[in-house]
Amino acid sequence: MVRKKAGKTDRFFRSYMGQIYDKIDGVTVSRQPTLKQLKYLCAVAEHQHFGQAAKACHVSQSTLSASIVELEDVLSSSLVERNNRSVLLTALGNEVVARARAVLTDVDDVVALCEASREPFQGTIRLGVIPTIAPFVLPSMLKALRLAHPACKLFVREDLSQALVNALQVGELDVLLLALPFPTEHTDTLALFEDPFYLATLPNSRLALSQKLRTKYLHGAEMLLLEEGHCLRDHALEACKLREKDVTVPYQATSLTTIVQMVANGIGTTLLPKMATDAGIADGTDLVLRPFDEPDVGRQIGLMWRKKTPRKHEFSLLGAFIQSCLNESGKRGLEVTS
Repeated sequence: MVRKKAGKTDRFFRSYMGQIYDKIDGVTVSRQPTLKQLKYLCAVAEHQHFGQAAKACHVSQSTLSASIVELEDVLSSSLVERNNRSVLLTALGNEVVARARAVLTDVDDVVALCEASREPFQGTIRLGVIPTIAPFVLPSMLKALRLAHPACKLFVREDLSQALVNALQVGELDVLLLALPFPTEHTDTLALFEDPFYLATLPNSRLALSQKLRTKYLHGAEMLLLEEGHCLRDHALEACKLREKDVTVPYQATSLTTIVQMVANGIGTTLLPKMATDAGIADGTDLVLRPFDEPDVGRQIGLMWRKKTPRKHEFSLLGAFIQSCLNESGKRGLEVTS
């Protein structure tokens, strides 16, 4: 005799009766939010917009919205306030997001723990790099990494330091390549090399004609800097023992390339990291590039990762790999930290 396949009604009845039996046996049935629902909620919190959050999660807006509604139903709580113009989290929603981010980060660390048990550079590395490093280090590094470790899948995100650190803290990135120090908590860092600053100015300027170049000569100078948010701005001023009020800032740019062109056209002077000058950022201009005649006028480049990550050894090897790439590509002016 062939057994008849259970229909939808039968399956629903069995599921419902199972819940009743659990209650009769004194067992409380509680539904739990899924990781996907928590991820979608965190995306809504980050973007404050359902459409943008859905795009970031690579799902349709209807799918994401339905998932948030299901999450609110599971938790029997209102997490999101919706209107035609914006999306706001409730007070409880903000608390849930904070805990959800911690949960998702811990889950990422579980995955990382298993990846760390394998040979280094055999899995995925999500690397964050700041804009004043990426174009000067990544080309040679990425090519060498593909040749030496073809099984390694490296995903790169370029952004400002604070945005990268935020992404690191919530588990969206594994490791950062940036200028140190950078204020944050629950992270470890590894210094890789020193990147000296060069003064970029026109040949007939007072600073270009001075016999020796000292940082104190920059007081009162017109100094072009990157806009706020770029750590190069703060590190350059700090390395030269300057405060912003000590110099005149006629123009703020979003890239070093723009600043170089402005200075080349007679607007002020600027400081360039040596990795940028080695890459030829001032080629084709009349700019004079002068090193300072005093020590420690530069920035330190290094890696940063979460303190609890189980992949510390792999990231240390990545640091050593970056150092070797810089040496092999002929950038001897960068003083590798031992």
